[in-house]
Amino acid sequence: MIDSQLPLTVAEYFAGIGLVRMGLEPRGWRVAFANDISEKKFEMYRAFFPDAGTHYLVRDIFELEPGSVPTTTLATCSFPCIDLSLAGNMNGISGKHSSAFWGFVRILKTQSESMPPLILVENVPGWLYSNKGADFRLTVQALNELGYACDVFTLNAQSFTPQSRPRVFLVGSRFGDSKQSLPSILSRPKSLLSDHLRTSLLVNTDLNWLYVELPKPPPLRVSGLSEIVERLDDADDRWWSEEEVKRHLQMMDSSHRERVEQLIHENKITYRTFFRRRRVEAQRAEVRDDDLSGCLRTAVGGSGKQFLIQAGMGNIKMRAMTPREYARLQGVPDDYLITVNGVQALTGFGDAVCVPAITWIAAHALNPLVEKYSRQFALA
Repeated sequence: MIDSQLPLTVAEYFAGIGLVRMGLEPRGWRVAFANDISEKKFEMYRAFFPDAGTHYLVRDIFELEPGSVPTTTLATCSFPCIDLSLAGNMNGISGKHSSAFWGFVRILKTQSESMPPLILVENVPGWLYSNKGADFRLTVQALNELGYACDVFTLNAQSFTPQSRPRVFLVGSRFGDSKQSLPSILSRPKSLLSDHLRTSLLVNTDLNWLYVELPKPPPLRVSGLSEIVERLDDADDRWWSEEEVKRHLQMMDSSHRERVEQLIHENKITYRTFFRRRRVEAQRAEVRDDDLSGCLRTAVGGSGKQFLIQAGMGNIKMRAMTPREYARLQGVPDDYLITVNGVQALTGFGDAVCVPAITWIAAHALNPLVEKYSRQFALA
């Protein structure tokens, strides 16, 4: 049993629309404090979690007063990825957006002995190699200096939903580090240890690591996009005009165009996703060749949105993916209210986490750590 003196409470930084909360709650966690800088994301959070007004502060993390943050067992940190992502600007951990991580560190440091015994940090794979790996080292080093031994692993949303979305997760604990932690981490399967992560660990052997015994995650899904597609009527005005469809077909190179033409002439309806990408020669429409979605992003600019093709029986239709489809790809149930406009909703979901991935981490990492160290936590 988990010690009753150590409640499963969370301070949720960069809370966004609440998908970390949604992933933790099935494992018994309760959010006692949440923060984000975005009023629009808070609007979405509040629509689904009516108690948001009691604990969610819309404020720049650097302006938060640490004393206003309640003592919790866990702090979560999905800090902005734009400076670490290949889809962003790669300015690194000191960039305008991703530097918000240091606001999180500032609060923990100020909390001193009352800082949470556990932390969960999440970001894109670019976190590992931005600034030639220096940014990853700096973040782990900063957490070590606060007393957290750190476990790091990779996990792809594709194990849970039909979306290719690899992410890096760090679990930090103020108890339980071991000299044998790093060899144990390096023995994990590739589903938890990407090549980039292995390289990052091997060049940072001097840092303070923690090993949490994790099972293999579910195998990557090979299909499922067609299961989450909203079935829109042919007359729905969200389908593009014939001229717009032709324009996007012309944006495809020969291999992508041939792939789509083949689907058009099949005796079944098939769905495919695509992005518009800026290439050296021109903007291209690049189509996936499987029944999966690419990684969702914020819907800022045309290249940030993901689009859908419906092809078969001699016909083809195209449109932007809907907010509900984005939600389903993030593992969000259909009872999550979407009350805001399309771009706002797409940005909210595209900038969030995959809910069942968080639930898996809670079940196999966070809850076992609380149970294992509850006596130490209570005495600390």
